[in-house]
Amino acid sequence: MIVFAAFTPHTPLLLPPIGKESLERMSATADAMERLGEDLRAARPDTIVIISAHATQHDGAFSANLHDSYLVDMRDFGDLTTTAEFEPNLSLIDAIQRAIRRAQIPFTLDSDATLDYGSAVPLVALGVKAMIVPISFCNLSPKDHFAFGKALKDVFANRRERIAVIASGDLSHALTSDAPAGYRPEGETFDAAVRQAVVQASAAQLLTIDEEVVEKSEECAYRPLLVLFGILDQVPADPEVLSYESPFGVGYLVAQFRFNLS
Repeated sequence: MIVFAAFTPHTPLLLPPIGKESLERMSATADAMERLGEDLRAARPDTIVIISAHATQHDGAFSANLHDSYLVDMRDFGDLTTTAEFEPNLSLIDAIQRAIRRAQIPFTLDSDATLDYGSAVPLVALGVKAMIVPISFCNLSPKDHFAFGKALKDVFANRRERIAVIASGDLSHALTSDAPAGYRPEGETFDAAVRQAVVQASAAQLLTIDEEVVEKSEECAYRPLLVLFGILDQVPADPEVLSYESPFGVGYLVAQFRFNLS
């Protein structure tokens, strides 16, 4: 069963050896991640399903990373001190691939010993050890991503283990003139629309964001969010935006969907 669901940024700046003094400029995000980690520990997950924007992607198929263990390696960001190792939930990965293929949704398996930073940063920043299932999206339509999430929800609902779902991504990279993609007005439009969809827990609002706005906002959060919203479809959960800020021209959103498990 699902016991926890959240959306987080995945900027490596969240890790102190990389972020250093930059963390002071994103203190709202860092504080929100600390609170989220406390809630995640309280949920006592057996497995964390992590949906990343930077894992291996296939044009026409969703995928999961199946390996005998996963390593965190941040040396590409100049960090030689942050390391961690996670184990897979092999049974859940097998159940996912069987169910998704039965649903005739394109799906494949990859095998990579090193976690992409979109998976590694949230897992390390939240500080919770559990088995993991790394999931990647693809280039199919927004509706396909929502449908994929709904199919995952059916798998999770029939499992006895306690499952946490975390989708990671950064919102627009085009919010200021010195942002990575420069300034584009679509960036502000996209971030506002996403925040509203999260506050309302509205998949319809998310699905109807204009395609041009999504493209020009230079985001890496839209499809992970669509999968998360599919997983949460018709699941009683109260959304809460823990923080939103854009200190470097990139939108960082931390949100949690709280379940009544009593």
